Amino acid sequence: YCLINPFLGWNRLFDRILDRGVYSEKDASRVIQQVLEAVSFLHQNGIVHRDLKPENILYYSQDEDSKIMISDFGLSKMAENGIMSTACGTPGYVAPEVLAQKPYSKAVDCWSIGVITYILLCGYPPFYEESETRLFSKIMKAQYEFDSPFWDNISESAKDFIRNMMQKNPSMRYTTEQALRHPWIIGKTARSQDIYYSVSSQIQKNFAQSKWKQAFNAAVAINHMKKLQLAHTELALRQASVPDIKVIDVSSPTKSRKHPDPEKPEAKKEDINGNISETQHMSLPPSHVDLKNHFHPLKASQSQNAAQHAPTMAEQGKHVYHSEPANLNG
Repeated sequence: YCLINPFLGWNRLFDRILDRGVYSEKDASRVIQQVLEAVSFLHQNGIVHRDLKPENILYYSQDEDSKIMISDFGLSKMAENGIMSTACGTPGYVAPEVLAQKPYSKAVDCWSIGVITYILLCGYPPFYEESETRLFSKIMKAQYEFDSPFWDNISESAKDFIRNMMQKNPSMRYTTEQALRHPWIIGKTARSQDIYYSVSSQIQKNFAQSKWKQAFNAAVAINHMKKLQLAHTELALRQASVPDIKVIDVSSPTKSRKHPDPEKPEAKKEDINGNISETQHMSLPPSHVDLKNHFHPLKASQSQNAAQHAPTMAEQGKHVYHSEPANLNG
């Protein structure tokens, strides 16, 4: 059997935001509303996506009123009894209970939607750390900030929605049905004030620029290898012995290399652009008690290689929020 998907490379969520020129809370609210409706349909049919992130949200067409599509079901699962245990996802979007190695439910998707909402309103992720150990520690504590000045013009209703979606306790976290009834989602409280400049500049800084950084780093690696090869060649000529040095082009994402162990091939998957990325399974510690000593490196998708750092202006006027019991009557 063959599965044919349309090419939607020009319809990525971030690209559409950057191309708009005008962008407000209402625009973000409409996007999240469609995501919630789609994920609610999945949950009603026993499917948990487990890897929701902006890169997996696409527009169906280039029309202004195009509907939203959710892509990349490589980590999705049919939750027969509603409980799962495999640690997987993308660092920065994964729920605390997954990192804590606890059994988890479809609530992990709602956490990810909360993270996406946060990014759509400021342009940078709620959890940013150079060290994965510190990053995971913040996520497991559900400790994030509404940084000033980036959040000064964002409505309190939007912040309330995020708090309810990013509850540390999954039993107190909003479900998709509860989220769809929130005033910010149904359009009553989302502001129409233009926030394009602030959001777009942060998206370019924290997400779009990462592709250039990857290309630059790959080019540096190739040049370094070529210099090593030249040095070895010159030395070999003097010694009348030419070493066998192979230069591997790491700048091309479409080239794959064989895994050292042929019996354990490195899992790859292909995105809609034909780029190959590593399977997004996490290597987690045997215990979450000692994070400093036991965290191992993660394998994340290519899209998640963006720098996890705080905005330069975000160090001023921070308002720290720890996850508190939510009012789920809404």
